[in-house]
Amino acid sequence: MQYRGQAPGSGVGKRRSRAPRKSVAERLDDGEITHEEARDAAREALLRILTAAQKSRHELEQALARKGFPESVVIPLLDRFDEVGLVDDAGYAGTIVRTRHGERGLARRAISAELRRRGIDEETATEALDQIDADDERVAGARLAEKLVVKTRGKDRDVRVRRAVGSLARKGYAPGMAFELVREALAADGEETDDLPYAD
Repeated sequence: MQYRGQAPGSGVGKRRSRAPRKSVAERLDDGEITHEEARDAAREALLRILTAAQKSRHELEQALARKGFPESVVIPLLDRFDEVGLVDDAGYAGTIVRTRHGERGLARRAISAELRRRGIDEETATEALDQIDADDERVAGARLAEKLVVKTRGKDRDVRVRRAVGSLARKGYAPGMAFELVREALAADGEETDDLPYAD
């Protein structure tokens, strides 16, 4: 059927193909925008990102790269944000360590892995992780083990052990420590543990 006003042979419902949207870098290269305009757009994008959540410099570089901003715009801008304290990897790493350990009970190993994923350099990560010592880690692990053991009351003891140890391991606790903490939590909960081996 041909509709009124429709040219013969034209397809109904066909969508016009759109040219892919140019990236900021391409528009800059083509002279459609100036370097200053690109920089202003990148600054606005950075501020929006940082208003939503604190990020590492590496994460911000990746975010702006995905938005099509060239390095020639991004690097000097991030350097400036560094200078004025809007980008602070040391502070960010410290916040991650405190919240992950204090609120989630994660061990140093798990937090270290997250810092690496977020692009925090090794020296900065090590300094941030120094907030947690072995005693802090054990106390946090004991609290977690207690909660995990309570959740499995009424189940077979071996099931309780397996689930709790597995959960602690996923939070970065070494297998030996995880088993020891679970053993102690089970004993405190009234479970027979004399036949369970001690951690090495």
